[in-house]
Amino acid sequence: MYEDEERLWDADVGHSLEELSAFAEILDQVDMRYGIVEKVVLEKGYDFSCLDAVMSRGGPFARVESGAYEIGEAMLEKMRTDPIDRHASNTGMEIAYRIARQVGIKAYIYDAITVDEMIPIAQVVGMKGMRRRGQGHNLNMRAAALELCKRQGWDYREKTILIAHLGGGITLSLHQDGRIVDIISDDEGPFAPERAGGLPNFQLIDLCFEEGMTKEEVLRRFQRAGGFISLLGTSDSREIERRVAAGDEEARLVSEAMALTVAKNIAKLSVVAYGKIDGIILTGGMARWTGFTAMVEGRVSFIAPVHILPGEGEMEELALGCLRVLRGEEEAKQYVP
Repeated sequence: MYEDEERLWDADVGHSLEELSAFAEILDQVDMRYGIVEKVVLEKGYDFSCLDAVMSRGGPFARVESGAYEIGEAMLEKMRTDPIDRHASNTGMEIAYRIARQVGIKAYIYDAITVDEMIPIAQVVGMKGMRRRGQGHNLNMRAAALELCKRQGWDYREKTILIAHLGGGITLSLHQDGRIVDIISDDEGPFAPERAGGLPNFQLIDLCFEEGMTKEEVLRRFQRAGGFISLLGTSDSREIERRVAAGDEEARLVSEAMALTVAKNIAKLSVVAYGKIDGIILTGGMARWTGFTAMVEGRVSFIAPVHILPGEGEMEELALGCLRVLRGEEEAKQYVP
């Protein structure tokens, strides 16, 4: 809960696999999660009537533009019946809307997972029926771009900024003249603590046809058991950092290789803007690993100055986006199917 820019309190409530296994579909969890949110708010000494607005992370319900969207029935109907992905963050949209209607205010999402402003030339791939899609850590990456512009005295709508989000998954985006014109998603870019990243196609095809391999198992290996987990047995970058410092050669090689793939993908995005980049940002939780960011910076600083903005302050980013709407600095869009 925020009052203007000040965070009054926060709460983190976990759910066990056993608890969630009682629900056949993700959206079946809404009543349970809503009840917990209401309980926590009351325990903190507040109730919903004190709110001016409610924010939810924007789940992968549809392809949208960056910025704020008011949550409404059209958005929720798309999310319920034909979403891009049945993701847990979709429940947040339902909960936020329910709270807002209860007390007569509005609910919003901001910089959804599936922001897709990709320019047409960047969408084309070499197989009919396929195209590259915008999907990444947009909330954190765009907030980092806005923060850099604030620090530098720049107008975000006039600058070209390239951002790498370094987390459990790694995604990159190119922001040009106020739009996210290209994104490298975690299924095609660098490998990461949990993700396998872009893989050699022929070897990936062979894996899919191995005896006993189901689609779910391939996806699990790719999304939740790749990268550091597959190569070094852990997704904890702090542990890898300690191993490197202790002289573990395998950990050093793998972490340097990851840094190289991040740098390669930064260079790849830079050519979309003909190399005319005002700034490169390294953000996300792993941006706190100074040895890792130094390896990336050493390879890409010839393109543009590199700025390190570590962390994943998604709650703060949602609050700041909401404040821009409430203060009239930004107009919330309406989702139209």
